[in-house]
Amino acid sequence: MTETSLILTEITASISEFKKNPMGIIAAGEGFPIAILNRNKPAFYCIPAHAFEVMMEKIEDYELNAIADSRKEQPEIEVTLDDL
Repeated sequence: MTETSLILTEITASISEFKKNPMGIIAAGEGFPIAILNRNKPAFYCIPAHAFEVMMEKIEDYELNAIADSRKEQPEIEVTLDDL
């Protein structure tokens, strides 16, 4: 039975190619993520620093929204500026 893998990028490179020339592979991605394959299965994804930073910000926003959503049913507490 053939096992298939979902590849979440349009650009791929083999682990051997990546070992030979990592910066060349990254440059070939032109700022987009690259799936690094080992025996035709994704071993890891190589993403540019900027894309990683954006992804981490989105994850943080998602987590903060989840916290806010979990607290929206809590009773409100009236506070004035003088109380602060």
